[in-house]
Amino acid sequence: MTPLIPAIELIFRLLSFAILARVVLSWFNLSPYHPVMNLLNRLTDPILEPLRRVIPPIGMIDMTPILALIILQVVERIVLVALRGG
Repeated sequence: MTPLIPAIELIFRLLSFAILARVVLSWFNLSPYHPVMNLLNRLTDPILEPLRRVIPPIGMIDMTPILALIILQVVERIVLVALRGG
């Protein structure tokens, strides 16, 4: 097993965690200038913003984090299969 695989798994896990943390913390209406929210926004905006241009919110619900998590899982599996040579 190549040492690159655990690093890639960790990166995808951290991105998924950042998206989930952003969703949960958004329920508490933290200011976008709060250091934690600022960090989460900078980490997740490159993933979520392109999706938001395609998928509008449904009422008050933003579905893009769910779609982003699904896409991250699919991309992770594709990358790992390619690295493992299978």
